[in-house]
Amino acid sequence: MELGMRMGLKVIVLAVVFGGLAGMLSFGVLNALPPNGDALVREFYEIENAVHVSPHSLRKMMDKGDKSYVLVDLRSAEEYEAAHIAGAASIPAYKDKDTSDYGAVERIVRAFAALPKDKDIIVYCYSTPCMTGRKVGKLLAGHGIFVKHLGIGWNEWKYDWNAWNHEHEWEKTNAEDYITTGKEPGTPQQDSNSTACPIEGGFGC
Repeated sequence: MELGMRMGLKVIVLAVVFGGLAGMLSFGVLNALPPNGDALVREFYEIENAVHVSPHSLRKMMDKGDKSYVLVDLRSAEEYEAAHIAGAASIPAYKDKDTSDYGAVERIVRAFAALPKDKDIIVYCYSTPCMTGRKVGKLLAGHGIFVKHLGIGWNEWKYDWNAWNHEHEWEKTNAEDYITTGKEPGTPQQDSNSTACPIEGGFGC
């Protein structure tokens, strides 16, 4: 009788152990499988909305005097001084206009770490396809600092204003009103009659 109880107990223990192992193996196999197309599409849009900031949203925040963000220009110091988006701070990822400075990890991380922790940090670089903002964003994420990415770069902001603003705004707005020069960030002009991104809520700019 006692032998039978011991055997039964062993069977139960083995069943629990093997059941647990089988469950972990199934979980691992399922997680190792690539996500299906719908899951990839959903993840893509979640990432896009989490990371990218539209230039319309930035213009709206500038017009309203919104202080919930810090804009950072990643171009060289000389290019920043020549002209930059009003209100942007300079944390250059370039030594000069022709030479990147990605190796200055400590300097870049230290500068971003000193920015306010209670504000969104938005970076921009040269142009929409420029990888500087993406590379710096990846570098910072590896150090626990998470930044957002302006959907366009300096070139589009300065030289292609009409391409991303709505047609009915072309005669009412001017890129130069949102640009400043010098070593200091400057302050964006407020516009109480702003037409930037008038839609509120989840489908706004």
